[in-house]
Amino acid sequence: MTKIFADKDFNKKMLSLTLPMAFQQLMLAAVAAADAIMLGRLDQNSMAAVSLATQVQFVMNMFLASMTGAGSILGAQYWGKQDRKSVDDIFGIMLRIVAVIDIVFFVFCVFYPQLLMAFFTNDPTLASIGMKYLRIAGWSYLLVGFSQCYQAVMKFSGHATSSAVISTSAVIINIVLNLILIFGLAGVPQMGAEGAATATLISRITEIAACIIISFKSDYVRPVLRRIFHRNRQLSRDFLVICYPLLGASLLWGIGFTSYTAIMGHLGQDAAAANSVTAVVRDLCCCMCNGVANATSVILGYELGKGDIETARDYGEKIKALSFLIGFITMAVVLVLIPPVLKFYKLNPTARSYLTGMLVITAFYMIGRCINTVIINGIFAGGGDTKFDMYSNVVMMWCYGIPLALLAAFVFKLPVMVVYAFTCLDEVSKIPWVFAHYRKYRWLNNLTKDFSE
Repeated sequence: MTKIFADKDFNKKMLSLTLPMAFQQLMLAAVAAADAIMLGRLDQNSMAAVSLATQVQFVMNMFLASMTGAGSILGAQYWGKQDRKSVDDIFGIMLRIVAVIDIVFFVFCVFYPQLLMAFFTNDPTLASIGMKYLRIAGWSYLLVGFSQCYQAVMKFSGHATSSAVISTSAVIINIVLNLILIFGLAGVPQMGAEGAATATLISRITEIAACIIISFKSDYVRPVLRRIFHRNRQLSRDFLVICYPLLGASLLWGIGFTSYTAIMGHLGQDAAAANSVTAVVRDLCCCMCNGVANATSVILGYELGKGDIETARDYGEKIKALSFLIGFITMAVVLVLIPPVLKFYKLNPTARSYLTGMLVITAFYMIGRCINTVIINGIFAGGGDTKFDMYSNVVMMWCYGIPLALLAAFVFKLPVMVVYAFTCLDEVSKIPWVFAHYRKYRWLNNLTKDFSE
């Protein structure tokens, strides 16, 4: 820790990227928190139903994150190499792919919401509320992918603060509209869950508009029409080599995590409600490790793109040690939050009991979650080492965590707290495997190539 904090150049780079990125993650998590808090004050079923329905966007974000993640990894290295044309091509690749993803999720949410809700719950009340939410929020899914592409480019091109400001503004708009539309303030009819969906749609429109407008500043990267459809075969192959493992890992983790939510959703309204609140607390507390991971990927990618392997290796050692500090601080934060969270939400005694136990389990789970996020999504990703995450999710989540949770819930019918504990085992069990892979240093890769037009 002394070596980490003594390196002023490293500290400056980390802080300049981590703070806006972590704050942006906090603002994004605040949207889900605002929905849960406000709907929780309205009634328990609305809160639980919307929490389940928004798992659809959670899955969608797995697809989007793999595309923008691959673009960020390659883009950071080419930005370090000062190859602007390749950066423009990478921007175009991302935009083409996310357009397809946006349209697919829009169609399912708006026209077939009953199929989606059937996966998450067998409770007709929760399903009905969730379907109403998806029919409105689905329109926002046409826009979210494009705004994420713009913001990914801003982050690796030196404008992380601008990206954070845009996200923060959109979140503030969302929260204010949530307050008005959910509770029916300022003469507006009380809309409940549908109000939360409408607020999400309006904030997404504002966000993409801001991204487009700011991209026209002279020192920003914006889509170049002739390069959006330009096909650089080698760059496309490199993009897919990074993207496919990211997509595999994202889907395995995202669908697996959604399966955990579905398992808890089938254990009754009280378990679903308590799990919904726990998910909000967990996502809010993950913001710092997510910000550090994103900053790490950019910093290491920049150094590797320049060809400075030794500096990248030194930074990796510092960030690895930093991940432990973040993990234990996050654990303490979750434990401190338990009393105010219990006091705030209107839950019946059974749900409150479940929530207390889930938050205690989550506090210790966060140690593994933070360490793994920083190392896998930050250090490994910065050098294009994206396959490990996919393999680790196959083994630890799908061959270990999910089967145990399913058996505990539906075969042995164990108590809710035991089932929830099984859903948290995968991150803790992954740590030794992560450090063994780190010491192989396969993440020290310069991915850039020289292209001639």
